[in-house]
Parts: sequence; C-alpha cells; structure tokens
Amino acid sequence: MNTPSPHPRPQAYLDVSGIEVHYGQAILAVRDVSLSVGQGQIVALLGANGAGKSTTLKAISNLLGPERGAITRGSVSWQGELVSRLSPSTLVGRGVVQVLEGRHCFPQLTVEENLLSGAFLRRPGRRELAEDLEQIYAWFPRLKQKRKTKAGLTSGGEQQMTAIGRALMTRPRLMLLDEPSMGLAPIVVQEIFEIIRSLNNDKGVSFLIAEQNANLALRYADHGYVLETGSVAASGPAAELAAREDVKAYYLGATTMK
Repeated sequence: MNTPSPHPRPQAYLDVSGIEVHYGQAILAVRDVSLSVGQGQIVALLGANGAGKSTTLKAISNLLGPERGAITRGSVSWQGELVSRLSPSTLVGRGVVQVLEGRHCFPQLTVEENLLSGAFLRRPGRRELAEDLEQIYAWFPRLKQKRKTKAGLTSGGEQQMTAIGRALMTRPRLMLLDEPSMGLAPIVVQEIFEIIRSLNNDKGVSFLIAEQNANLALRYADHGYVLETGSVAASGPAAELAAREDVKAYYLGATTMK
C-alpha cells in the first residue's frame, strides 16, 4: 500500500456533495455521488466503464454544459467555494487541473511545445519557465529525450507523460486523472503511478484518479470510492477497501495487475 503522506490533510479540500448529472432530458449519468479529497491525499475513483467516473471528474472541473451534461442536484466545492461560480480556466488558476481520458496531446506540436502550453494561464517569466521545464524533465526523463519530437509520433506512454507534464506546468494543487493506465503496457503504467506517488510525497500534490484497474489504484491510494451505475457502491480507506471480500469479488477480480 501507499507510503503515508507527510502532508497535513484538513477535511474537504475538495467536497462533492450528492451530485446528480443528466445528459439531455432522459439520461441520468450520475446520481447522488458524494466524495471528498483531503489536502495531500491520493483518492481512487473506481468502477467499470460507464459507471460515471469521467462524468464525475468533468463535474468537478466544471467542464459540463448544456450539450455535455449538467449538474441537476448537489454541489461541488473547492476549498469552500462552489465550482459552479468558477469558469474552468479560473478553476485551473485556483489549482485544479484535469488530464482527460485519452491524453489529448496536440499531435502536430512537439513534446516541449505541448508542455509549454500548460503554462499559458500562468505566463511565467523565462527563467521560471525554464526551471519548470527542467523539473518536468527530471520527473519524466523520457520526455527530455523526445522534447523536439511531435507528440503525435510518440508512444502512448510518452503521450500520457506529456499530458501529465503539461498539467503539472500549471503548478496544480489537485490533479484529476481519468484512466491514466488505459491502453498502456504494465511497466509504463507502473512508472506513471510511481511518479504520481513522488509528486504526492515530495510536492504535496493531491490526486483524484478515476481507474478501472482497481487493484493498481488501491495500492497507491489513501482512500477509495467505487462507483456502480452512477452511484457510490462502496468507499473507505484504500487498504480496507482492497481487503473487503464483497469488493474483491465484484470489483477487483477482473482488474488484477501483477
């Protein structure tokens, strides 16, 4: 299990309270989901494809709208302020950044250009920008080797690292990762999760990670929530959740990663 983080964890750094999300008039994607992330925590949001994980993350990032779904009940608060009052870009400026499922790099830009785009809202000075880049390359040495390569020509793992690195250029307090292991080789997934642990322990970055690979996510998480058909079916400390027989039988059996 995850090494305990040395950072303090006040309650409700992020608070999601009883949210309900509809797509159009008929489709209820999420119903009565409540969860929280404490400062310095890694929290796993688990469940099968279609369980509502991505919708929940988009609701937290305030990326939902009339065409993409809307929160019809409940609330999302970041450090005590309702997310609904903030634009997605303002929320990024407040320290909440999401890496969407599928990585979404700019394929015609180089790896380094993709990384630099993450600092757009901050507009740092040249020296600060160079320092931030070197820090990203220290975490992801492979990206330094590929920094002049177009992102669309790199591997899936390198694109995921680029997407995470671009998010880190915002200097986030909370990162929302949507299926970071999807489509990647196990050794690359392990590398990415070790970097997540280092960022959490060394920089105090909090994480909410939506994952189908429950066994893997719970090894690194402090706390976990299991979604089923848009609702929280189980929750608790990661070690306790992983040890529960009902959770193992219904949610962990098909996602074991050696």
